[in-house]
Amino acid sequence: MNEPSSQGIRRPAAGGAGQVAAGQAGVVGIGLAAVLTFALAQGSWQWFATYIGVTLLAVIVAFQGRPAWTPGIRTAYMRSLVAYALVVGLCVAIALAPMLQRWDWLFPMSGTRSGCRELGRYEAIQTRAALGNLADRDIAALAYAQNTQSEKAVADCLAATTTLWLPLYGAGAALLVGAGAWSRDRARARKDPQPASSSTGPANAGT
Repeated sequence: MNEPSSQGIRRPAAGGAGQVAAGQAGVVGIGLAAVLTFALAQGSWQWFATYIGVTLLAVIVAFQGRPAWTPGIRTAYMRSLVAYALVVGLCVAIALAPMLQRWDWLFPMSGTRSGCRELGRYEAIQTRAALGNLADRDIAALAYAQNTQSEKAVADCLAATTTLWLPLYGAGAALLVGAGAWSRDRARARKDPQPASSSTGPANAGT
């Protein structure tokens, strides 16, 4: 009784499982980025957002997988590239948000910053006025409360303006990442051409 040779059994390509895993990781990354962006957009941007953005970038870069480069706009490669670039742009925007809010040199918005400081002074005056005659009983506590409320008002004001501009920064990052990845994949595809079609194998074997 003849047993089938192990050489005649075709094993499934390992690339298929890898691409499935990469696709699942991409979907998870998209979901996490969308949920976290919605959650962190409320109020002031904290430094934890930078940690989250960098972590998502690391996950997406580690598990991202795109099909082989093919020319054309309506190809599977282009759809995958657009999704990859948009998710990376979203993560970059999340990571940069606290820096844009706090660093003048990175995001000047001079008129808005001065207006937010005025709003902080108004909040400090309002805090004192709300206490009335009780304000003079503990000067240190009053100063602390005024400073806290003033900083919170300034941070919320700057965060609101930062959130309005985040889509522009995210879109810019997505455009740069997409163009860079497309150029690299095209150069790699031209450098390493696809092997000859498998249909030539049996024809050559029969000659």
